[in-house]
Amino acid sequence: MKKLLHVGCGVNTKSSTTKGFNTADWLEIRYDIDKSVNPDYVGSMTDMGIIDGGSVEGIFSSHNIEHLYAHEVPLAIAEFFRVLNDDGAVVVTCPDLKSVCELVVQDKLTESVCVSLAGPITPLDMLYGYRPSLQQGNSFMAHKCGFTEKVLLNTFQDAGFMSHASMSRGAPYFDLWGVITKTKRSTEELRELAEKHFPV
Repeated sequence: MKKLLHVGCGVNTKSSTTKGFNTADWLEIRYDIDKSVNPDYVGSMTDMGIIDGGSVEGIFSSHNIEHLYAHEVPLAIAEFFRVLNDDGAVVVTCPDLKSVCELVVQDKLTESVCVSLAGPITPLDMLYGYRPSLQQGNSFMAHKCGFTEKVLLNTFQDAGFMSHASMSRGAPYFDLWGVITKTKRSTEELRELAEKHFPV
């Protein structure tokens, strides 16, 4: 079986990743800094030394790189590069600051603009972290940096990743998606990866 490293899994499992990863072909390895969510491995994205280099074929990172300080992001992406094998791919999603900031310009900072399973979400939550979770003492939920599509892809490119496909979604999602590979891929290969992993 191929190994999927589910980085920053929280309480979620493979079923909450993508349709491409949520198959019998993938063995999920859950990794999180919060031991209370019972991951397979506890640790920070910036130092995943417990995971062998080149040992996974896929990485899924959903809404967690924004929880790092900006200077820590290259460390985490370098770790993604290290643990991924040469044929592997990273699927990453995070808030899209460009679409969020359009709401701020419209003076909607504290207005509910979408509803998640956890409850209503405001631009303020997307910028700085989900306030109800922070209020309950979950400091892991604070947002310490952010990304536009260009910045996200450049960060991976600077770490040595060779190819990517990406998309940004406006309302009601306000998120970015990228599928990024260590080695050079053709346009057709990237299109196939995007079809497997990007939301419809």
